[in-house]
Amino acid sequence: MKTKRKYYITTPIYYPSGKWHLGTCYTTVVCDALARFKRMDGFDVFYLTGTDEHGQKIEKVAQSKKIEVKTYLDAQINTLKELWKLLGISYDKFIRTTDDYHQRAVQNIFNKLYEKGDIYKSGYEGWYCTPCESFWTKTQLVDGKCPDCGREVELAKEEAYFFRLSKYQDRLIDLIENNPDFLQPKSRQNEMLNNFLRPGLQDLCVSRTSFQWGIEVPFDKKHVVYVWLDALTNYITALGYMGEDDSLFQKYWPADIHMMGKEIVRFHSIIWPAILMALDVPLPKQIYGHGWLLLGSDKISKSKGNIIDPVELSARYSVDAVRYYLLREVPFGNDGMYSNRAFLSRRNADLTNSLGNLVSRTTAMVNQYFGGILPAPSCPDKTYDPELIAIADTLYETVKGYMDKLLVPEALAEIFRLVNRANKYIDETTPWILAKDAAQKERLGTVLYNLTESIRLAAVMLSPFLIEAPAKILATLGESVPLSFDDTVKFGQLLPGTTIAKADKLFDRIDIEKELAAIEKQMEAAEAKNPKTAEKPITHAKPQITIDDFAKVELKVGKIVSAEKLQKSNKLLKFGVKIGDETRTILSGIAKHYKPEETIGKSVVVVTNLAPAKLCGCVSEGMLLCAEDENGVILLTTEKPVENGSSIS
Repeated sequence: MKTKRKYYITTPIYYPSGKWHLGTCYTTVVCDALARFKRMDGFDVFYLTGTDEHGQKIEKVAQSKKIEVKTYLDAQINTLKELWKLLGISYDKFIRTTDDYHQRAVQNIFNKLYEKGDIYKSGYEGWYCTPCESFWTKTQLVDGKCPDCGREVELAKEEAYFFRLSKYQDRLIDLIENNPDFLQPKSRQNEMLNNFLRPGLQDLCVSRTSFQWGIEVPFDKKHVVYVWLDALTNYITALGYMGEDDSLFQKYWPADIHMMGKEIVRFHSIIWPAILMALDVPLPKQIYGHGWLLLGSDKISKSKGNIIDPVELSARYSVDAVRYYLLREVPFGNDGMYSNRAFLSRRNADLTNSLGNLVSRTTAMVNQYFGGILPAPSCPDKTYDPELIAIADTLYETVKGYMDKLLVPEALAEIFRLVNRANKYIDETTPWILAKDAAQKERLGTVLYNLTESIRLAAVMLSPFLIEAPAKILATLGESVPLSFDDTVKFGQLLPGTTIAKADKLFDRIDIEKELAAIEKQMEAAEAKNPKTAEKPITHAKPQITIDDFAKVELKVGKIVSAEKLQKSNKLLKFGVKIGDETRTILSGIAKHYKPEETIGKSVVVVTNLAPAKLCGCVSEGMLLCAEDENGVILLTTEKPVENGSSIS
């Protein structure tokens, strides 16, 4: 019997400090797709996720609510587990840092490092951000605030235990410089080396006395273990390290991949390896710090106040649509931008039009022309069939190649290359015309077999990524989702004579403009009801472009000659902008920042070749460029008077 190769994958453990959001889901959904793919590819997978439940911030929140900390946490964790259940997250273990076995193991780890001399007692003074649970030097602050979340920091001074992080500086530099696969993508390597390691590491504070909600230092009970020694070690304590049964640790460690957002790469690629070095434990094979999911130009997060609710999105548009967007739309390793329009457009184009229509048309034709019985392929055509069959037959190997490189969007794009080619194949072979000629029945049967088998293969390969549609598709073909790719990924596995059911609609088509208007109305109502806590409106952020792309953008100077509030919106101003000899109507969402009369006469920067857009019943014929900071939104104007209509280059 063939021994399965082990594969251990982890997300970071999440901090339960409020409402869970779409940004939280990104890492977990990606790791779930990887775990599902590896399982189907014959690996013995262990997928770990969980929650980081100690620290001053949680203690303060519970105190403010006048409830026990554990009671507060239990409610938060139950909500998170329900979210993971909704999204089909197939983790093998969920660790909580309040679990007894973890707390005992952390104390054992602390003892071991102390006895080895890698932990010592001293005093600490530095700037502390409570929301991020991070200490910063004065030079690391940005405008006197936390460089991660932008919030206020406070000067903290207390007795503490320290881990000799500086002792491992040279080994860490060597690790990253000489093991290019250890930290990915490559941009993270440069960041860690140039910003943290080469300038010199300071020893790390690993205990606190200013709060009580944490794991007690076993030999000094006025101290609790500080977050990073507690949280990071979950990856090995979950497997039984320093516990009563370490069989999972012996089986699965070292981890194949730790996946996380780029904001915590520093802790995982510097502090975590140093701790493992001190413990004489093998290092994980890879740390991968992906980019952020952005809303406009801001990271989607609780601290930013721009939460997008994945439960609401799933209820309204389906779980598969949410998973597909996260996996397909976000360029893995880089930042990705979320907007409602992009989400709905991707759902309509790929899931409704391409996949849904292909399944619906094909199964309907098998039922209409062959009574629902799959015909045998007996009349191939050298013009149309070989390309479709070749894509289908090599799909697994191509997708596997992308997944091995963590190129998840590219893997999905390859699956939809088959889906789109099958749709084109329908147009090329015209089954409805073949059906009119009795002499063409064998050719018709071959066409429908090729289409049905292509659908089966697409559904099998989509199974790690989507959790509802593949099962529905395969059920219409008399199949179930396979446990592995063995014997299921070669073209020609579906048996002629199989009963093919007529498929129900997989995804409803959405009227995007109508839906966007409804969403905007909802947001305006929420803002009117509670403006302080309303979510930030979704803006359309531009993806990374080349110089050739930028050359397509036409920028000109325009002069505002009229301005008024748009009656149907509390955000939009309607401008008349003179650009050369013409005057255009342009809408801009700056009503909260400018009174209409304040803008008259301003020379502004206008995107003039933007496609017209209808907003609240009015057509906008361009875009006014603005800048935004903590003081508000500012229209971009010219430094000196410039003739309107002048080109900007």
